Amino acid sequence: MKSNKEELKELSVKDLKERLEGEKMALNQLRISHAITPLDNPSSIKFKRKEIARIQTELGAREKNKA
Repeated sequence: MKSNKEELKELSVKDLKERLEGEKMALNQLRISHAITPLDNPSSIKFKRKEIARIQTELGAREKNKA
């Protein structure tokens, strides 16, 4: 089984941007749900934030290597 970082490195820039957008939308949904009724697992918000940061880091590294 591949680690998350290895999985992200294999994706294209387009796929990473799509995944980033999806993760951001999911994070917003989690926050809204948590505001209305507390989540069973509030640490899932933390996990989503970290996942977004990993994707942004990979996109930034590719942008830096490209320039």
